[in-house]
Amino acid sequence: MQLPNHVAIIMDGNGRWANSRKHNRVFGHIRGAKVAYDIIEKCAQINLKHLTLYAFSTENWSRPKTEVSLLMALLIKHLKKEKNKLINNNISFHTIGDSLELPAEVQALLSETSEETKNNTGLKLTFALNYGGRQEIINATKNIYKAIKSKSIAESDISEELFEKFLQSAFLPNPDLIIRTSNEKRLSNFFLWQAAYSEFYFCDKFWPDFNFSDFELAINDYNKRQRRFGNIENQPSLSQNNFISE
Repeated sequence: MQLPNHVAIIMDGNGRWANSRKHNRVFGHIRGAKVAYDIIEKCAQINLKHLTLYAFSTENWSRPKTEVSLLMALLIKHLKKEKNKLINNNISFHTIGDSLELPAEVQALLSETSEETKNNTGLKLTFALNYGGRQEIINATKNIYKAIKSKSIAESDISEELFEKFLQSAFLPNPDLIIRTSNEKRLSNFFLWQAAYSEFYFCDKFWPDFNFSDFELAINDYNKRQRRFGNIENQPSLSQNNFISE
C-alpha cells in the first residue's frame, strides 16, 4: 500500500450513530473516541507521516452545553490515558485552532502532551481543536497586515508561499487525502486553504463504525487517482496544424 504523505479525517456521525441505536449522543462520542485512537495507532504502525483529525470545530460551541462539557471531559480522559501510548509509538502530538478558548485543564494537557512527545520522529498527529478554516485565514491576513505595518515584510512579498507561512498549520504539508465519514460531502470549514488540491474520499459509515479496513479502502482509492494539480499528463502534443484543414 503506497501511502499519502498527509491524511486528514473529518470524523463525522457520532451523534447520529448513537441516535440510530436509540442511545444518548454521549455514547456515540465515547465510541468515536475509541475508534480515533485505534486509527491513530494503526497509522503509526504503517509509518504514515502525517495524520490530522478534525476533533472540535469553532461551530461546535453551539451544541448543548452538556454535550460540549462531555466532549472536553472525553478529551481530558483520553489524553491522560493515551499519552504513554503516543510516546511508546513514537508519535509526536500537535494541535491547531484557538486553544485559549478551551478549558484550562485541556490547555494544560495539550501543552504537556506536545512537550513530552516533541522529540518523537514517527507519525505527526495533529488535533484540530476549536478550529475553523475561515478563522485561520482571517488570522493569517491580520498577521500579514501587522508584518507589513511593522515593515518586516513588504506588500510585494505577498505570495501563496508567504501566506502559507502565516497559517497556524504552516508546520504541516497540505493534505493529500481528506476522508469524511457519515456520507456528508462538504468540508465544514476545515482546511479551506490547504484542501485546494486534496483528494476527497467520502465513506457512508458513521465514524463509530469506521475501522482500519475502511481506512485502507480510502488509501487504495486514492492510489487509483492521477493528481495533476492543474497540469495535463500523458497527452499528445498539440500543434496549430491539428486545427487547420489543408
